[in-house]
Amino acid sequence: MAAYLQQQGCEISLATRFNEHQSDCIGMGLECVAVTFERSLRHPLRDLRAMFGLWRALRDTNPEIVHLVSHKPILLSVLALFANPGTQFVAAFTGMGYLFSSGEPRAWWVQRTVVLALRLLLRRANVSIIVQNEEDRRLLRRERIGRAGRTTIIAGVGVDTKVYAFSALDFVAAPIILLPARLIRDKGVAEFVAAARIVKRSVAAARFVLVGAEDSDNPAAIQRSQIESWVTQGLVEWWGPQDDMPVVYQQARIVCLPSYREGLPKVLLEAAACGRPLVATDVAGCREVCRDGVNGSLVEAQSAESLAAAIIALIATPNLQQSYGAAGRALVEREFSVEKIGQQTLGYYRQVLGRQES
Repeated sequence: MAAYLQQQGCEISLATRFNEHQSDCIGMGLECVAVTFERSLRHPLRDLRAMFGLWRALRDTNPEIVHLVSHKPILLSVLALFANPGTQFVAAFTGMGYLFSSGEPRAWWVQRTVVLALRLLLRRANVSIIVQNEEDRRLLRRERIGRAGRTTIIAGVGVDTKVYAFSALDFVAAPIILLPARLIRDKGVAEFVAAARIVKRSVAAARFVLVGAEDSDNPAAIQRSQIESWVTQGLVEWWGPQDDMPVVYQQARIVCLPSYREGLPKVLLEAAACGRPLVATDVAGCREVCRDGVNGSLVEAQSAESLAAAIIALIATPNLQQSYGAAGRALVEREFSVEKIGQQTLGYYRQVLGRQES
């Protein structure tokens, strides 16, 4: 998205915690400002340092618009937001995450605290909001987060359809059913493994593959010992995190995401762009990309049996796999390409700046 906005004449400064990709960002011509922060809420002193780091980043770059991506940076913007009343802030929710999908009592208490903080922050005159699906917009409205008329839907950041190119399905090799996701419970990893056990009874050759990293900062993290146990039992393969996802998708026959809730899952968009049929849960975010009977099958959330039945039915019908794959590619080109989403994002920036001038 940054690359697209640059092509349209925007100057982009990226303030974040950098790991191995900072040189890539600099090579793109982005100004990179290191702000050390963590995704968890367990270290308030570190969060305070990150809060000051974001404030300093704004002081040094003096932007017209600050685009905050996901809950934690939104919360950490409190100092910068109050210190810069003339700067427009766009708070982009990429999903409601563990706090809003978990039924655990501890999650409820943290959720109420976060909701109160977001109410106070996002009702300011210089704040606008982006969500990725209608259900999340209704949730924010119900929780009285943000000013009336200041929330819009933009479906993610788009997919580069040249990088994620269409390729034919391989019906010669054993079918690979792929789950690309962080290894946390809320992504439906346990249901995926349980479904693998069921499917292998009738389709012994089927290979179930997990691709993704551990996420120790997340309260719903799955322990490495559990993953290794599943691998030892022969239920799944774990390929770890992968940098070249187009190559990974090319090896898959079916891509699954049995998540409990999403904003707009990019892995489903990427897989659809590559021509892979989808199986996903009928929940917010997933149903926006996986259109039941069009480019994939929607199943009941937290139901390994429903997931397994859909996978078995799809494996048995190669023509349907091909039809879903072609329809998914067409859907991404029509609605979710980086150019389509980039135009919407740039249009919203102009709307936000125009609101400031008026």
